[in-house]
Amino acid sequence: MNDLIIEWSPNVKAISIGPIAIHWYSLMFLLAFYIGFKIMKKIYVKENKDIALLDPFLVHMVVGTIVGARLGEVFFYNWDYFQNNLLEIFLPFKIDSSGWEFIGFRGLSSHGATVGIIISIILYKIRYKYDSVLWIFDRIVIAVALGGMFVRIGNFFNSEIVGKYTNSDFGVIFLNRSEVLPRHPAQLYEAFGYLLLFILLIFVYNKTKLSQNKGFVFGLFLSILFGIRFIVEYVKESQGGIEEALGIFSTGQWLSIPFILIGLSLMTLGLKNKYNG
Repeated sequence: MNDLIIEWSPNVKAISIGPIAIHWYSLMFLLAFYIGFKIMKKIYVKENKDIALLDPFLVHMVVGTIVGARLGEVFFYNWDYFQNNLLEIFLPFKIDSSGWEFIGFRGLSSHGATVGIIISIILYKIRYKYDSVLWIFDRIVIAVALGGMFVRIGNFFNSEIVGKYTNSDFGVIFLNRSEVLPRHPAQLYEAFGYLLLFILLIFVYNKTKLSQNKGFVFGLFLSILFGIRFIVEYVKESQGGIEEALGIFSTGQWLSIPFILIGLSLMTLGLKNKYNG
């Protein structure tokens, strides 16, 4: 086998104890939330915030992420299927005339997750009376960038959200998909991009005064993360959705454009507005 081609056929189960199994994808999600919580705890301590508010913060984040990601998959990418299988939106079962089958939740959308996180943080801010929701956004995106890396690694273990065929002696052969030709490891492209974004956000937060500009770090996150997503979409297999009606770009690219524009706007406005104190 060519040195630039990897044959990939992992066991999707990271841990198995009798009938109980934890899949790599689930493990990556858990790591994302755990490490994200630790990052936010350090930020709260550094900025003298009440760490007692971190537990409800985590609850809001988990619920917002999962519900938003699921609904994003349903309405952005796969409504043709789910409109006839409404129970499967929130139940991990496939139900038909032959009975039911446990299939887990197949499909989570990063764009939907972003919307879910934004809504959940706004609700958190209202309930716990923070002075500025942008202060929370400017901090949480540091953890979210790293979490995005873990999620894409989980996708790689699942052999899903794959890239297009490379038509060359480079790429990954996803044997679990019964394939024989190499594809772009699009999941790893995104994961590496999100890792670099995390490093950049850490630098901006710790080494510059830009974290004191309202919404700047949040805008930087949105513009770069979805810029990465927009670029990687060119080598990613189509996942269906609104691209069939709109054309030109993929569904992922169409959904990324508003976030990029919002991000650039927040950065521009943030340069003119600072937090008090």
